[in-house]
Amino acid sequence: MYDRLVHRWLRVPYRLHADVVRDPAKPRATLLMIHGIGNTGHAWDEVIAKLPQDVRIITIDLLGFGRSPRPNWIEYSAHEQARSVLHTYLSLGIPEQVVIVGHSLGSLIAIEIAKRYPLLVRSLVLVSPPFYRPEDPATKAVLPRPDAILRDVYRTVQKSPEDFVRVAAIAMKYKLVNNVFNVTSDNVTSYMATLETAIVNQTSMNDIETLHMPIALVHGRLDPVVVVENLRYLSNAMPNITLTHVVSGHEIKNAAMIAAVVHQIELQLPHRP
Repeated sequence: MYDRLVHRWLRVPYRLHADVVRDPAKPRATLLMIHGIGNTGHAWDEVIAKLPQDVRIITIDLLGFGRSPRPNWIEYSAHEQARSVLHTYLSLGIPEQVVIVGHSLGSLIAIEIAKRYPLLVRSLVLVSPPFYRPEDPATKAVLPRPDAILRDVYRTVQKSPEDFVRVAAIAMKYKLVNNVFNVTSDNVTSYMATLETAIVNQTSMNDIETLHMPIALVHGRLDPVVVVENLRYLSNAMPNITLTHVVSGHEIKNAAMIAAVVHQIELQLPHRP
């Protein structure tokens, strides 16, 4: 009752679980790191281990995942996630611009934050961003784009959440996904809701074109869920967007991807005095 009154009717954003992983006395910059769907803030552990010691680092468990709340009534859209991330960050009392680093779903949420609160954001580093163009029924009927094919795959997955939990268990067992990826019967509802509202029905491809801060895109050449032609279009059309390719899949697992992400983050940091 209290949850619905405060968060549903009064529209107060949820406070998410956040870790201030590193907090130097005089930080050169602040990083806000947002994980992908089915993960937690610990997805960034291997990247964080290689980042400079003079950078403040904050990780967050998104709504519905990890140690954050999992309301069963909410629309798990990028907008709702962004509101909760911002509320959580401001509650930490760190009144300065941030470099937002997002992986997969976290990239879409990072764009939503930057779109709504541009003065808060110094720059973005977006890893494996699943940017899909708006659906076009006329084009889909003639020659389906990769965006449309992937949306159909996601909608098929949504029809059988129990089967997806079983497949996810196999993927976790054989280390086919990030070692903190976790989809079970406890969180599959929030996973499917997030998949529908934040990824399938996203507006990120249009939204990113309205942003003016520096944006670094990092893409794995073996990534099956990223439409690389969309990333190329953005990097060619927007002078503030760069694109880096590495031999990797979707997750931040192998050395090449970790090194590329660390390098792109370092490029966004102010120079040491």
